[in-house]
Amino acid sequence: MKFPFLTLTRGCEKFYRFQQRGVLLADQRLWSSALKHSSQLCKDKSFYITTPIFYVNASPHLGHLYSAVIGDCLHRWKLMQGFDSRFATGTDEHGLKIQQAAEAAGKDPLTFCTEVSERFRNLFSSCNISFTDYIRTTEQRHRRAVEHFWSVLWNKGLIYKGNYEGWYSTQDESFLMPSQVGEALDPSGKEVKVSLESGHKVEWMKEENYMFRLSVFRSRLLDWLVKNPGAVQPERFQQAVVQWLQEDLPDLSVSRQRSRLQWGVPVPGDPEQTIYVWLDALVNYLTVVGYPEIHEQWWSASHHVIGKDILKFHAIYWPAFLLGVGLPLPKVIHVHSHWTVEGRKMSKSLGNVVDPVEHSQMFTNDGMRYFLLRQGVPDSDCDYTHDKVIKLLNTELADSLGGLLNRCTAPALNPAQVYPAFCSQAFPRDQRGRAVAEDYQMVAAVRSLPTVVEKHYETIQVYKALEAISACVRQTNKFIQRHAPWKLDRRDSKDRRWLDAIIHVSLECLRIYGTLLQPVVPEISNRLLTRLGVQPHERSWKNLDFLQRYHGTDCPFEGRLLGLDSRLLFSRLEGQNGDKQKPKKSKKPACLK
Repeated sequence: MKFPFLTLTRGCEKFYRFQQRGVLLADQRLWSSALKHSSQLCKDKSFYITTPIFYVNASPHLGHLYSAVIGDCLHRWKLMQGFDSRFATGTDEHGLKIQQAAEAAGKDPLTFCTEVSERFRNLFSSCNISFTDYIRTTEQRHRRAVEHFWSVLWNKGLIYKGNYEGWYSTQDESFLMPSQVGEALDPSGKEVKVSLESGHKVEWMKEENYMFRLSVFRSRLLDWLVKNPGAVQPERFQQAVVQWLQEDLPDLSVSRQRSRLQWGVPVPGDPEQTIYVWLDALVNYLTVVGYPEIHEQWWSASHHVIGKDILKFHAIYWPAFLLGVGLPLPKVIHVHSHWTVEGRKMSKSLGNVVDPVEHSQMFTNDGMRYFLLRQGVPDSDCDYTHDKVIKLLNTELADSLGGLLNRCTAPALNPAQVYPAFCSQAFPRDQRGRAVAEDYQMVAAVRSLPTVVEKHYETIQVYKALEAISACVRQTNKFIQRHAPWKLDRRDSKDRRWLDAIIHVSLECLRIYGTLLQPVVPEISNRLLTRLGVQPHERSWKNLDFLQRYHGTDCPFEGRLLGLDSRLLFSRLEGQNGDKQKPKKSKKPACLK
């Protein structure tokens, strides 16, 4: 009897299927076992990443794009590693805030939500956010998932009807304990109560609602965090959650009276109540993967990207809800901090809200992605200014990376426009050739770069990965500058071999940089790799063997023609005064510029 043949389809380990090669499998138990094995293989290579779904009370801003770019980077990274990855984003469209915003705009809520949701979708599409699902909480599939999720909690006795009395922030759609409320002055000078965390006004609310028995999950949540020290990253945010859990955890109101909130999902069996917007919204992560029927494979591989302002909802309320219905908790909750603008919090009243569409057009899509991921530090707030963006992109993309590519592919140095041969005699491993100690240090750094980058991509410390890549790019530029290949005489056989070795090593460095930068700047990486003649199927994690000829194996790129597109990799940007920043002076001759 022949066994089913396991094959790979849709790319590198994308998913698996069994094929019988002309022989029926008579033993059904063996077939079932084979299917079970295939399912486990699929699970092992599955990855599911989500952004928060974004509230549609206003147009998207820089922080929304930042969340999406982080999620997209992680999604592209896992695809590059051969995972079958799903990436979800979308919009949160229920709640009192939406109801009020629609009324103020003179529109019915669904029309209002659709218009704003399309702005988010268009932003993400234009910025190369490669989501596989865009979820709206007004969709029927989501309402069905929410109703089922509620019913499970209700049937388990985890939801009961009671009286809620306490502080509530409409802006945050959040219930607050007295310790979370302080006093402040409103614009008219009147003293008001506000949330100490967000600064938004709160009101005292007393009404009959449904309550979730959050209090019974406190010890289980603490146990989860103790046993999973990387469940919330970076560590400072996990410590913040642990600190919150040291205090009493009161039961949570999970509905509002229909008379106050009409725009939402009605409580099953009680049309006088509307499900709390956060319970409704959080279930979106399950809706996307087919809850309640076919979610198991993907939910067991779930990862969330969130802003620090919604940490409590995702690291306390959401895990408690999941424990309540008996589902696994997310693998990791990745938390990022916020962006200020010229040192001040983004605010409509200050008029400093950054329009991500406008700025992506100004600095290019990849330019914005690179800046956000290069400057964004997850555990501390970061500052955005025009000058910072221009300086960083001109220095690292236009001058350093782009300049290196221009040098190595310039007809003056590479008249044949090929990936030249590597000569082990010119660049021997025993360091007896023309290469110097700094050259070998560069080779060692680039060889270890994928391991360094992998570590930082996995923990969304992308800025550290980009710093490591940038440092290697600088080393490679120094390598070129140090040996001044434009001074070598091609008519001399030794000079020609050394020149080819220099260009070969530099192109190999560029190939590694371009491959590793794909999750961050997909358009620039594609242009760079295409210029090097690297084919689409040669750009994955398994293709990161560096300088194979130096290590005694064949190099598939040696002798290959370079791509024809010789345009600048990244054009230098102009400052706000219209002047381009001056690039650093180069010692190379004018013919190579």
